[in-house]
Amino acid sequence: MIDILMPRLSDTMTDGTVSAWHKKPGDPVAAGDLLVEIETDKAIMEQEAYEAGTLAEILVPEGENVAIGTPIARLDNGTGDAPAPAPKAEEPAPQEAPAEAAPAPVVEKPVKAEENGERRAATPLVRKLARENNIDLSTVTGSGPGGRIVRSDLDNALKAPAAPAAPTPSASSAPAAPQTTDARESTAVPFDAVRQAIATRLTESATTIPTFTVTVGAEADKLMALRAQLNSALDGSGVKVSVNDLIVRAVALALREHPGINASYSAEGRGQTVLHQRINVGVAVAAPAGLMVPVIHDADQASVSAISARTKKLVAKANDRTLSTTEMADGTFTVSNLGMFGVEHFTAIINPPQGAILAVGGASTELALVDGEVVQRKKIRFTLTADHRIIDGALAAQFLATLTQLIQNPFRIVA
Repeated sequence: MIDILMPRLSDTMTDGTVSAWHKKPGDPVAAGDLLVEIETDKAIMEQEAYEAGTLAEILVPEGENVAIGTPIARLDNGTGDAPAPAPKAEEPAPQEAPAEAAPAPVVEKPVKAEENGERRAATPLVRKLARENNIDLSTVTGSGPGGRIVRSDLDNALKAPAAPAAPTPSASSAPAAPQTTDARESTAVPFDAVRQAIATRLTESATTIPTFTVTVGAEADKLMALRAQLNSALDGSGVKVSVNDLIVRAVALALREHPGINASYSAEGRGQTVLHQRINVGVAVAAPAGLMVPVIHDADQASVSAISARTKKLVAKANDRTLSTTEMADGTFTVSNLGMFGVEHFTAIINPPQGAILAVGGASTELALVDGEVVQRKKIRFTLTADHRIIDGALAAQFLATLTQLIQNPFRIVA
């Protein structure tokens, strides 16, 4: 008998949620069989069995979150050896109750559909919320595919008026304290693993890294024209280059010229600047589950069309929460682009342990004076947020000057 433990599936993972079991107690398990899906702070990942046997017991049901290394199931591998039970906290000695004390009332817990032998299809988050709010899923009508219970169904159940409780005799005639109601009609949405990781990492970044920001504006008319030419030439190939693809490539080239930006801070010794030889650009993605940052590895060595193809694949996987740890690891710099949402300028928070992040706004039309005439120009603003422990203002300005030159002379990006 062996314990199956909650695995560590990413470098930032401290706990995980059992999303779905693919085996049930009594099922035979072969090495390599898909055993369980684990929801981490970054994605939902499939976990295979490493040994053969029979699944003897599930210790952590779907929807529950436990720390890495916690036993989540037991596998009977034929050895007959039972794992040592987990140590329990020492319980205090019971105290003798007064003779006059009445027995404590028994509070009955609502029986879930799973406990009655009937399993209703529902997402892990729904099951977790149902347990926290004592909702019997057998009483909830699912509106998802195949009758699956989704979050909105549970919200409706939470809003439904509860049955009035039977009146109980009062020990005194004192009037009951008035009940307060939230006039905002608020609904608390518990964090899932992704949102919890975002909150933790960005709070750490914003409160522990001394940062400064630098903003520049670059004329983008030539960049837009080049993009149109590239897509015309690529027509029928299935590849369509975006402005962001060109920016990622330009950023990679600028990082090659200014390696001090492609760096991280280390507290070793009296402090160190860790310079990265590879240029791996993370692309911030607003996925349904939250912020994801897949990485374009060796972006300085990739063509614009290759960056475009890789980015589209990674964005699709981010939306499906199927990104692997490799696809999110080893980033050295991040690009966050909100231009497609009509944002012209913003600042971004550094994604540790990286030393900087670039916030990209959308192209806006502005008036400019050229040879004594007022003309219209497209302009994009870039804001660099940098870790001041390893990057000084002059270096940040030099990096942005190189990036501006590349954007305004975009044939250098594809050369």
